[in-house]
Parts: sequence; C-alpha cells; structure tokens
Amino acid sequence: MQSEPGIEELQEAMSSGRESARSLTEFHLDRIERMDRSGPELRAVLTLNPDARSIADDLDAERRRGAIRGPLHGIPLLIKGNIDTADGMTTTAGSLALSGHIASADAFLVCRLRAAGAVLLGKGNLSEWANFRGRRSVSGWSSEGGQTRNPYALDRSPCGSSSGSAVAVAAGLCVAAVGTETDGSIVCPSHVNGIVGLKPTLGTISRRGIIPIAHSQDTAGPMARSVRDAALLLGALAGEDPRDPPTHIPIAARVMDYARGLGTARLEGVRLGIARDVVPGRTSLNDVLEASIAALRSLGATVVDPVPLNVPDALRASELEVLMHEFKHDVNAYLDNLGPTAAVHSLSQVIEFNQAHREQVMPFFGQEAMIEAETRGPLSSAAYREARATCRRLARDEGIDAIVRTRRLDAVVSLSGGPAWLIDHVHGDYGVAGPSALPAVSGYPHITVPAGFAYGLPIGLSFFGPAYSDAALLRIAGAFEDATRARRQPRYLRRAMSRP
Repeated sequence: MQSEPGIEELQEAMSSGRESARSLTEFHLDRIERMDRSGPELRAVLTLNPDARSIADDLDAERRRGAIRGPLHGIPLLIKGNIDTADGMTTTAGSLALSGHIASADAFLVCRLRAAGAVLLGKGNLSEWANFRGRRSVSGWSSEGGQTRNPYALDRSPCGSSSGSAVAVAAGLCVAAVGTETDGSIVCPSHVNGIVGLKPTLGTISRRGIIPIAHSQDTAGPMARSVRDAALLLGALAGEDPRDPPTHIPIAARVMDYARGLGTARLEGVRLGIARDVVPGRTSLNDVLEASIAALRSLGATVVDPVPLNVPDALRASELEVLMHEFKHDVNAYLDNLGPTAAVHSLSQVIEFNQAHREQVMPFFGQEAMIEAETRGPLSSAAYREARATCRRLARDEGIDAIVRTRRLDAVVSLSGGPAWLIDHVHGDYGVAGPSALPAVSGYPHITVPAGFAYGLPIGLSFFGPAYSDAALLRIAGAFEDATRARRQPRYLRRAMSRP
C-alpha cells in the first residue's frame, strides 16, 4: 500500500482488486498492535471493535455483487471514545466510572457511518470526560487509557480532548477519524499532530449519542490527513436527525457534497482577514504565518492584514458559566438513561466514584470542574440565561459576524496555536492558546490545515467564518493545502528537534 493513500486512492485500490476492506482492516489493526500497543506505545486507541473483520468481509461481499455504498465503503475509521455504539465496544469517555458501559443504541452519526459502509476499527483515547474534569488537566490522559503521545515527539502533548483520534490519523492507525469539540478539542489536537481537523457549524452533525459537555457548543467533526478526506467524511456524518433540532438547518445552507469544488487551485475574489493577535509572536511561528500569507496571496486571494480578533474577558467568563450549567444538565440527562448495571447515573455519583477511586482516577489532577458544575442551578436560572445571551452577542453579533461584515471577508485566518508543549503530569497543560473560542462559542465552522513546522513540531493554519460556511472554508483550505503541501509524516522522536 502506498504511503498515506487517501480515501479515493483506497477506493481505486479496492475496485482494482489490489486491496479489499478486509486487507485494509488487517493492515490497520496490525499497525495499531505495532505502534499503539508496542513500539512507541502511542496509546491512541481505547478499545478495538471485535466485529471489524466480519464487517469488512460483508462489505467486500457487497462490492463483489456490484453494490458500493459510497466513498467510505470499506474504509477503516476510528471514532472518539465518547461516542455511543451498540456493539462489542464500550463507551466510557475514558473514565473508569463508565468502565464496561455498552450503549443501548448507536449514536446517530454512527448509524450514518455504518450506512456509508465505513469499517469502525475502534474508539480513540481522549482527555477524560472530554477534558471537563479538573483544573490542571493533562491533555490526552484518561484513567482508562493512560497517556496518549504525540507521534512527532513522544514527550510532547497531543492536545485534547480528541487526542487519540488525531494521533491515530497522524500515525496511520486509521484512514480518518471522528472527534468531538466543545472549544478547541478537534482543532488543537489536529494542529499539533499535523493533520486536518474541521469543527463544523453547530447542527451539521447530530449530537445524539455523544457523551456531552454543553449542547450549545458540542459537535462532532472529521479528522483526516487531507482536506479532501475530511470533506468526504463530513459528507457521511452530516444529516438531519429528527431528534436533534439544530440539525434542521435551512435548505439554502444544506450541502450534499462537501468535496465538490475541491481542487480549484485559485482563490481570486476571496477576501481573507489575517488575525495576528491570536497567537503570541515568535520568530519560528511568524515564519510559518508569513509563508502562509504569501501562499494565499499567490493563489489570488485578497489579504486584509491585520484584522483585530479580540476575545473579551466577559466572553470567557460567560462561556465558562454556560458550560458549567449545561454540563450538569446534559451529562445528568445522559447518565440517567444508562441501564441498571451502570455504576453511575448522575454527575454527583461520578464525583463520588472518582473520590472513592482517587488513586486510579485522580493521580495527577482533580475534578474541580465537575464539583463546580454540580453547584449550578437549572437552565431556567437567570445566571444561565444572561451568560448564554452574552455569549451569543460577543461571539456572533459583535464577534465573527461583525468582523466578516465590516471587513467584507470570506474567512478569518490565524495560526492554530503554538507548538506542542511537554507532557507535564505535575503542572498540567500550558500550551499556547489558539483562535478556537470565537468559533466554538458562536457555533460557527473552523478548520485547521498543516502549514509548517516550528522546532520540528507541526503548526496548523486556521480558517473560520460565519454560520454554514463549511463548504467555502473547505475549498479555501484545500487550495492552501494544494499550494503548500506542508504535512510531513511523524518520526516518533523521543524529544522534539531543536529546529525543523
């Protein structure tokens, strides 16, 4: 098999008989054994699907009968460990409190993946409870799965919370993966692991069957080694769910084929605003940004440089208040529906479990976020309603919508963050923040694409814009990717190089 083939190349290989869904599944399961369980011990995979081989065999039989479901037919994927599957795989969000939990029904997005013919290899490790547990949390660590490691430098953070999904894609443990994001949890791990990650407009993908943090910001999204693969995966994931109202998006905004229009090499007529004040300037990072701007200009884009992208303290405070309220409400609703064999059925019981098993669950950091969320009132409270209104005003009306309107932009561009920081189980995460807050709080789309390296570590370039601009962002990001080809395969170094 060629180095890092994409979805369409794999489809051609299966059509010609050089590969099959079974051979691709065996290849990736073997790679997981060699790279995740041994070798560099990436610990990107929480659990494997015992049915993966038989699913692949069934899909190969369909192919022989001339029945091809679409571009994902026979393609091995991973999904994040907080996404429900009603099969032999547990859904735990990395928490020992949910150890052994098997969902009673597939998440809506899993139904769509199965219908599209994807082979679900397993579930990716993650920051426990999608990184909504303690103040000094460590990205990529869970009490069930241990510490996920960055394949570019094993002592560096994989970021979170979709750590395992990103690392698995970067290391070739799967063709593509599904992550989830509340604020930065797709974009950050994609950026520091040198892959493409898209947080779509809220409502593009159903949230039903995903262990929640906050319904006003939670969304799943594709993670892949190319923009085209991300677009193909998004096409399978997106769809209207009768039981998730935000997926009932306007007909005019609905996109059936996100890969259409990719491969257009030019960006004439596209106006891009450069947000320089998001990531603190360093020589190595500035070099990546300047080279990226030059590439966009060479493609014919009109570059508006700079544009301000201020995130007010009031937005950060209001976002936290919303997350606290919604986490208590949403996770209680999820846990209340678990069967009688589950160890926990409420947030308060999770807190009690963690305390009772603190040596296994909390060896490095605590559960302050959970404890604080438990003190919050209902969603009818004035505190919640005021915080939610502030979030919408500052992130949408006075945030992205205002920037795009006043500067007549198609998208805002920024570095996705700084290079991956050292894994530190004593002090927790301390990486350079990126631009995720405004797109996350507003519910608007945000894509990161590999743009270069600093100290041998990947740096991504972010594109984000108004609601339902997902397809436009994919086209812009795809043109940038075609022009730069910045992604390089990881080398599994024990520590980062001193320079690229």
